Amino acid sequence: MQSEKGVSGCRPARTAKACAPNNFNNQNEQQMNRYETVFIATPVLSDVQLKELVSKFQGVITENGGEVAHTEEWGLRKLAYPIQKKSTGFYFLLEFTGEGTIVDKLETIYRRDERIIRFLTFKQDKDHTEYAAKRRAKNSGAKAESNANTEQ
Repeated sequence: MQSEKGVSGCRPARTAKACAPNNFNNQNEQQMNRYETVFIATPVLSDVQLKELVSKFQGVITENGGEVAHTEEWGLRKLAYPIQKKSTGFYFLLEFTGEGTIVDKLETIYRRDERIIRFLTFKQDKDHTEYAAKRRAKNSGAKAESNANTEQ
């Protein structure tokens, strides 16, 4: 008895598209994903040290083939609970695009850097990407209004 599968391993009722090999596992064609990372730096750093720290992480992203889309400094905030005997920290947000290997390298550097208290990196889905763009536009509009009010 002969199997209903043909030479290619697909059933005759299936289309050629359904029988095509999956290309999503191809190492040469990795898709660029959008990521967002938030990290908390120790509160004892100066402004120059904070700028150097952020530029270091941006450099890691760009050196590994990624692109930084947006950077926000949320400033000094109180922590919900003490971490490493510190009750405050400088919060930063980085949005970037890149391959998944960038996240591993970036988080390794976060762990090795004693100036970082906590960090969280996650992949943005399409809904979150749209929300982030709206939030950035809203924040830039609010900053423009506050600058206009302070000038008057």
